[in-house]
Amino acid sequence: MPRRLLIIAFHYPPVQGSSGIQRTLKFSAYLRDHGWEPMILTVLPRAYEQVSDDQMGEIPDGMLVERAFALNTAQHLSFFGRYPRWLAQPDRWVSWWPAGVWRGMQMIRRYRPAAIMSTYPISSAHLIGLTLQRLSGLPWISDCRDSMTEPGYPVDPLTWRSNRRLEKAMVKHSTKVVFTTQGTLEMYAQRYPEAPSSRWAVIENGYDDENFRDAEHEFTRQSSSRSGQVTLIHSGILYPQERDPRPFFAALQALKHSAEISSDTLRVVLRATGSEDMYRQMLDQYSISDLVELAPSIGYRAALQEMLGADGLLLFQAAMCNHQIPAKLYEYFRAGRPILALTDPLGNTAETLRQAGSMDIVNIADERDIAAGLRRFVRGLQSGTLRGVRTEVAERNSRRSRTAELAHLLVDVAS
Repeated sequence: MPRRLLIIAFHYPPVQGSSGIQRTLKFSAYLRDHGWEPMILTVLPRAYEQVSDDQMGEIPDGMLVERAFALNTAQHLSFFGRYPRWLAQPDRWVSWWPAGVWRGMQMIRRYRPAAIMSTYPISSAHLIGLTLQRLSGLPWISDCRDSMTEPGYPVDPLTWRSNRRLEKAMVKHSTKVVFTTQGTLEMYAQRYPEAPSSRWAVIENGYDDENFRDAEHEFTRQSSSRSGQVTLIHSGILYPQERDPRPFFAALQALKHSAEISSDTLRVVLRATGSEDMYRQMLDQYSISDLVELAPSIGYRAALQEMLGADGLLLFQAAMCNHQIPAKLYEYFRAGRPILALTDPLGNTAETLRQAGSMDIVNIADERDIAAGLRRFVRGLQSGTLRGVRTEVAERNSRRSRTAELAHLLVDVAS
């Protein structure tokens, strides 16, 4: 008889526009192979800013998915774009907490799970997990992925204090706190030296090979560089602070001004950035609207096909996120296309790229370094000398392998 696991996750189909959905979705799909039966506590679709049925078919047959009431404070509780700040602490979906706790306790009483797991980056999921743990006494795994707080992050002081209070309670009452990088684990171990070392664990992000095989079906990549134009893709959210693209825009402007690139030789696609209005104004200011396309969100399979068909892939990660690695990186590995990474050379993202043999890394905050690196990268693509990450390196990062790690951790927790 499989043991049950209650997973509290904001990002679950039909949400669209966040790569964070893949971690929970694939855990829920593959845990059955390890003797665990997940059940999902998430939100009603109205809480999402964008929805799509694209991945609804990937929810395993018979999976119990309960959806609790929740509102987006900025969307549903604002008046002329303004709302009380306390209605958005620790995040804009805090209204999920009461209904989530009520529904979660009903699930616990009826189905008797062996453990609870809540997953970030929506802090309210951890708030629900904390409350359910205190009410039920069940073992609790808090899947933090990345850090909830760092010096200066979140930027808003009220949100920082709210997240830090929740973080302290999470560390105190969790059976396991899981991160996606060793750097984040070490930072938390130093921040909370009173917590035993056995409380910390790392389960990295990954890619799903079945999704990629589906995307590759009847798909043949045709390089646009053959016609002289190189296409670079960034797929997913481009945060204005954590992945600030302004130095990249300035580098494009400089290379265009010196006639080293033009719309005939370079096309940059920023797919589903989440800040299109802001970036559209920036592109006009830098006079590079002819080089950069702000493309709308598309289905997940189509997004994977776009990665597979690109000449090169762009990755952004600022120094304030040095302890984090974008989940998109592992999909880029599997896509097998050359990667130009704009990040801090001293961060975890850069180190992971170097270990994988991907060496095109430039400082995200340095316009000149970006321009020089972009120049080399485009020339390498045009000459055909650049390659993506080797297949055997990419294969180490599959979602099935990550789920096996989680299953091993669950056995330890439940016992």
